[in-house]
Parts: sequence; C-alpha cells; structure tokens
Amino acid sequence: QVHLVESGGGLVQPGGSLRLTCAASGSVFSTNSMAWYRQRPDKPRELVAFITTAGVATYGDSVKGRGTISRDNAKNAVTVLLQMNSLKPEDTADYYCNTYPIKGDYWGEGTQVTVAS
Repeated sequence: QVHLVESGGGLVQPGGSLRLTCAASGSVFSTNSMAWYRQRPDKPRELVAFITTAGVATYGDSVKGRGTISRDNAKNAVTVLLQMNSLKPEDTADYYCNTYPIKGDYWGEGTQVTVAS
C-alpha cells in the first residue's frame, strides 16, 4: 500500500521562505528517485526538483539557486523536504511529491503555497 502526504504550504510574503515536507510510504518511493512537482493556476504540472536515492539533487530552472531538496530514507518509506527561499509570486502553486520519473497514477493531495504581500 502506498501513501503520500505533503505539508508545509501556506501564505508567505515575497522574499520569504517555506519548507515543504513529503511523507511517502511504500517501497516504490523509498527505492526510487523522488521529486517535487508543482501546478500553477492554468499551467501544466512541472518538475521543481528531484533527488536520487543516493542524495544527488537536480533542480528545475524555476527554483535553481533558491531551493534545496533532501531526503531521509527508511525501510519502505521516505521523507522528502523542499526548502524554498526568496519566494516569488510566480511560485504560487499546489506542490506535490512523487517518484521521478512518475510511476503509476497515485498522487497525494498536495500542499498549497501562496506568495503574496
């Protein structure tokens, strides 16, 4: 059984920071690269960053230099963090975590980030 729970979103002023947390249970998550994705209003879902099981991180252009992804592995579970700094209004989106590349069609409910003054 797989389970994804994203948390940590909220309303933040431009220039502020947030740390998003993904609690993923299931071997499909603990044994694969994990990623944060986001979906901005009226935009397709996009990759924010991903991290391999060995801890090697890759960032999308939208957050490069402003974000840090990390993971804490456990047996059949993983916690994936996304620290985002210097937030901009265009970072406003629903944020989701999942494997990278995506395997299957299971998604969590996501966590909403709103950047506004």
